[in-house]
Amino acid sequence: MAYDYELLSVTKTGRLGEVIISNPPINLITQQLFEEWMALAEELEADSDLTVILFKSADPDFFMAHFDVELILSFPVDRPAERSTDPNPFHVMCQRFRSMDKVTIAQVEGRVGGGGNEIISNMDMRFGVQGKTIINQMEVPLGILPGGTGTQNLAQIVGHGRAMEVILGGEDLDAETAERWGYLNRNYAAEDIDGKVRALAQRIAGFPVEAVRFAKQSINNAAGPSDKGLAEESFLFQQLIRTPDARSKMQQFLDIGGQTRDGELQLDSLVNQLKNA
Repeated sequence: MAYDYELLSVTKTGRLGEVIISNPPINLITQQLFEEWMALAEELEADSDLTVILFKSADPDFFMAHFDVELILSFPVDRPAERSTDPNPFHVMCQRFRSMDKVTIAQVEGRVGGGGNEIISNMDMRFGVQGKTIINQMEVPLGILPGGTGTQNLAQIVGHGRAMEVILGGEDLDAETAERWGYLNRNYAAEDIDGKVRALAQRIAGFPVEAVRFAKQSINNAAGPSDKGLAEESFLFQQLIRTPDARSKMQQFLDIGGQTRDGELQLDSLVNQLKNA
């Protein structure tokens, strides 16, 4: 496996792989990062040498931000939205992390939001830092919705009402609440998380390969987003990006500091400004 990327670095130690995200200043999902994620998902899925993959960020303040709003504004909207029976590329990429025969673990030390959070919602485990990890789905205040599995996954992980609160409220979800709701497996002190999560990853990587793979497959059989639900999510997203409100709110978000490092550190405040505009 080549693992030749600019924004994602991959190292392998035995049967454990480690992926580090680095797209300063906020690890925004730009076109390049999205394309690298898609290629990485396919490459990891095919790598028979790995049992566990640990995902981290080079920036302790940002695990990964949302999808590039400027890029969404450039999506073609000259035709009506259409339903498709085929999953969109983002869905395909996310589903690979969910279904691949490797254990996927996200070590979320800082903020994760929007599409970044949708990606890790497809991973098998998520760990955070006490008093620091923050989760946010900020799409609805921008006039759209989480279109990359978020409306399907969050309801399954945290429950219907809490998914409604996270997605419709658009507010920051702190590490302690996320752990209590079952979204984060555990929270650790900042100085401990690396050792704790790595120890678990190495422990699992040392177990019989087929036992780990079949156990994951069996657990996944208990639940998973349906193809129908994902198709409808994609269709509704396509409808929303065509509305005047969405285009106005997304542009306002960029104008008041969205997708800048300082602005994204105060994402809750930006969302409130959009609400009051």
